Amino acid sequence: MSMLNKMISSAQKAMIHVMNLNKDDVVLVITDNYTKMVGEAFYKAAIEYGSTAKLFFLPKKSRPLKDVPQEMRDLTKGVSIVINVFKGFSEETPFRIKWVKLVHSNRSIRVGHGPSITKSMLIDGPMNIDYELMVKSAETMIKSFENAKIAQITAPGGTDIELHIEDRAFSNDAKITKEPYFSNLPCGEIWCGPIESKGEGVIVCDGSIGDIGKVKKPLKIVVKDGQIVTIQSEDQKLVEKIEELINLDEEARVIGELGIGLNPGAKLRGILLEDEKAIQTAHVAFGNNTSMVGGQNNSITHRDFLFYKPTIKVTYKDGSNKTIMKNGDFCY
Repeated sequence: MSMLNKMISSAQKAMIHVMNLNKDDVVLVITDNYTKMVGEAFYKAAIEYGSTAKLFFLPKKSRPLKDVPQEMRDLTKGVSIVINVFKGFSEETPFRIKWVKLVHSNRSIRVGHGPSITKSMLIDGPMNIDYELMVKSAETMIKSFENAKIAQITAPGGTDIELHIEDRAFSNDAKITKEPYFSNLPCGEIWCGPIESKGEGVIVCDGSIGDIGKVKKPLKIVVKDGQIVTIQSEDQKLVEKIEELINLDEEARVIGELGIGLNPGAKLRGILLEDEKAIQTAHVAFGNNTSMVGGQNNSITHRDFLFYKPTIKVTYKDGSNKTIMKNGDFCY
């Protein structure tokens, strides 16, 4: 089987199992010149399945985009699935948030979101897994958080932070089943939006950062009342870049997400789209979380910080405690 045929097969498998693809769907694939082969694989996969499909290339001269081009807005009419498979620029996070919000204004559209997706992700691992088994794993993990009040997260790199998650239910992207219909491609994590005004401690990002990649030196983030107070690293250029990105607006420094990876095929490549799905990792994000249950953060941006081998101890509403993850391994 040729590389393209393998990619088409993998893309079709993901759309069937994750996006609930059917022959009545109208699929819009958004791609660019950087990820042309991936975009064409999804487009051809939809056509071969018997669905209707459209392919749109982001305008090369306008990158990085600040707003949604009018021609993109017009394309959403009559569409039931949108697949975003294009290069992820850190400067384009506001554009991506605006685009997903626009698509979700039609509440029936299912979104498959894969900024920075690569050919190898389709071929080598995270999109060639047992989806049904991963769904069961996600459901079991989410059940561990039912009636949770506080999550205390530690990790060997130095992370030690308390997040308040009462009534902030977890979601998963292993299969789209409820509004808002959204999944990453590749998929494989559970997440929630912690209470924005609470959260104390330290996050030491020794893995990777959204749209930036693997860190050369760990980044220490001090959090108080749910907000970033200080960031430190021996990599001063990284500190300067992060300071720029978390000051795009007032809420960019405010807690936005707690996520846990559970895709057994995901590898740490330095691309957070896949890194955050890898088992034995967790990540905390700052910025927008309005698509999450109870989320109140309206920032124009969203930035993830990943760390290895987390231990997560949950305090429940009834006062009981349980360690649901230890050194990166699930305790169920």
